[in-house]
Amino acid sequence: MNKKINPHVLGALLIITDSFFFSLMTLFVRLSGDLPTVEKAFFRNAFAAVIAVIALMRSEEKFRIKKGSLPGLLMRAIFGGAGIITNFWAIDHLRIADANILNKMSPFFAIIMSVFILSEIPDKMEWLAVLIAFIGAAFVVKPTEGLSSFPALIGLLGGFCAGTAYTFVRKLGKQGERSGVIVCFFSVFMTVALIPPMIKSFVPMTPTQLACLVGAGLAAAGGQFTVTKAYQVAPAREISVFDYSQVLFASLWGMLLFAELPDLWSLLGYVIIIGTAVFKWRYTMKKAREEESIEQN
Repeated sequence: MNKKINPHVLGALLIITDSFFFSLMTLFVRLSGDLPTVEKAFFRNAFAAVIAVIALMRSEEKFRIKKGSLPGLLMRAIFGGAGIITNFWAIDHLRIADANILNKMSPFFAIIMSVFILSEIPDKMEWLAVLIAFIGAAFVVKPTEGLSSFPALIGLLGGFCAGTAYTFVRKLGKQGERSGVIVCFFSVFMTVALIPPMIKSFVPMTPTQLACLVGAGLAAAGGQFTVTKAYQVAPAREISVFDYSQVLFASLWGMLLFAELPDLWSLLGYVIIIGTAVFKWRYTMKKAREEESIEQN
């Protein structure tokens, strides 16, 4: 007799799979070599745009945008696009694992930006988590190293942009906008916006570089599909922490293919950031259980 898999277990497995796909995306971006960042970002978004448009065309409401959603869609696209470009640039100038962990600061930036975008005031424990996470990021960035820390600061900026974009996604969700519209608008907007700078700085690709960008696009699409499915089967608060497995996959690619070994300061930063994420996850789960208990009583 077949037993139905626990939705929380399935959600966690899907998140880990999504992390594997996105780590592959960063790997292919690095392997594509010295192509301009905007060229890499264009091809990554172009694949996603095609898939998103096809998916939306097959939906019942097609391309209809909910009234009042356009400003939020534009801000999500602008910050999300800036997050991709800065993250891709950081991938080319940092150890893959460092670039990934700095991008994973996005949930902590989202806590801060939710104050301004959603008027949500974090509690003391959430502020503490943000503070500790930034201490961990400081070990990765290593600002005392002068200009050599600039790529790490760009990577951290990517985390800020991604966190802000995710906050606008939450706002759009609260307004009732469809996830398909959010994904499609962002992908198409970025593809079109990147055409002029890509043409201006276009560098002809070798077959290997083209294959790497195709791989990056397919990996990103795989990640998008699995993460969407993950949050359909289990609540985000219960499974989001498993997204940090992407850092482990990225570290593996860095060691195996580029002989990249994180220094002790970066390792300490990884432990602090991931440890804080686990702490915040456990705190959120406990808080949710207490709220459910109060509602039931």
